Amino acid sequence: FVRVNPAPALMERDLAMVMPGRPDGIMLPKAEGGASVAALARRLDALGDRHARILPIATETPAAIFALGTYGNVTDRLCGLTWGAEDLPSAIGAATAREADGSFTAPYQMVRSLALFAAHAAGVAAIETVYPGLKDEQGLMDYALRARRDGFSGMLAIHPAQIAPIHAAFTPSKDEIAWAQRVVEAFDQNPDAGALQVGGQMMDAPHLKLAKRILAAS
Repeated sequence: FVRVNPAPALMERDLAMVMPGRPDGIMLPKAEGGASVAALARRLDALGDRHARILPIATETPAAIFALGTYGNVTDRLCGLTWGAEDLPSAIGAATAREADGSFTAPYQMVRSLALFAAHAAGVAAIETVYPGLKDEQGLMDYALRARRDGFSGMLAIHPAQIAPIHAAFTPSKDEIAWAQRVVEAFDQNPDAGALQVGGQMMDAPHLKLAKRILAAS
């Protein structure tokens, strides 16, 4: 994916430079809802591109927060939503987005949650924002594992060294895969069951959905 500048004139120049190389996708910073994505999709169409996907950074301005519910059914090019906690603090005059221990302050915890739910509401991948500690591999792993636990399906990296730990965090374990297989097999064998027991635990449609998601990620 290639990140373009958000300013229209600069974006136009960037697209003219990068689209001949047929990038897999465009990262759109400072997106303010589905209208921003639709406008970029139209521009890609006009340039003759038919395959590039769009990944907006959906939380970098105050207005963007109130447009998070507008990404559904905008364009098939939309492949996910990600969020950021760097530009928004400066936009509202906040000193920082983080507590002394590195965790997000309350406003940015809310922004993260809204971006997560907005992605799922739009039916696209929810992508966690970056972890800034380049040399803190354990901190990165913990951060990525929390993101996966909370419902994110991927994460941005700011350095190639972060890619392997992120992949490891988002790869289901053998135990998770085995559990998911048991759940799917149980429902396959009982297609009319609304709920059933697997390993002594009651399972229903949400568990089946989670199991299928785990297998898809394995």
